[in-house]
Amino acid sequence: MVDCSLWVIEMVLSIEELRMTAMNLRKEGLNSQQIADELSLSQDTISWLLTDNQSEDRPNDVRIGWRTIGVRPNRISAIGTIMADVADEELGFEEIETIVGISINGVSFAHEVARILDCEFTVFRTTDNGDGSGSLSNKYGQVNGKKVVIIDDVLSTGKTMTKTIQAIKASGGEVGLAVVLVNKTMRNEIDNVPLRGIVRAVAV
Repeated sequence: MVDCSLWVIEMVLSIEELRMTAMNLRKEGLNSQQIADELSLSQDTISWLLTDNQSEDRPNDVRIGWRTIGVRPNRISAIGTIMADVADEELGFEEIETIVGISINGVSFAHEVARILDCEFTVFRTTDNGDGSGSLSNKYGQVNGKKVVIIDDVLSTGKTMTKTIQAIKASGGEVGLAVVLVNKTMRNEIDNVPLRGIVRAVAV
C-alpha cells in the first residue's frame, strides 16, 4: 500500500527541504500559524517539521499551492466571484450582511466577495499563540446582529475556522456559512456551520 503521508509535498520539496524552510521562517519571527499559512500546511504538520524528535509518525497532509492565483488581482477577483456565487446560492445575497476574512490568506478573497455582494467586510486576525486563536478587527465592519459569511484560503484541521466562528458568535454575529478555496478534509460543516470548498483535496 502506498504511503500517502505528505506525498504531494515530496513531489515538490523533500521533507528536509520543507523542514529547513519552516525553520528559516521561524527564525524570521513567524509563529506556527503564520508558517502554516505561508506553506499551506496544517499546524500539526508544521509542529512535526519543527520538532527535534522525528521518530513520531508524520501527519497526513497535502500541500496546496495557489501562488498562480495570488500574484494577479484579476485572478483573486475571479476566485472571489466564485465564492460570492456559492454564498449567494447557499444563503441568498440579500441575507448576507458581513464578510469575515481570516488573516492573512483569506483577506484578499473576502474583500472581493464583500465588494461583489455589496456588504460589510472585516478581518479575523490570528494571534501568536499558534492554535488558531485570534480576534476580530475593530477597524472594519461589525458582526454584532449580522448574518456573516467567513472566507479563507485553505481549511486543514479547522482550528482557526472554529476559533473564528466562536469569536463571531461571542460578538453577537450569526455565522451562516464558511467558504474556502480548498477544503483538505471530508467535512461539510464545522461547529454546526455549513462549510463549502471550491476544491476538495484529501489524501487517499
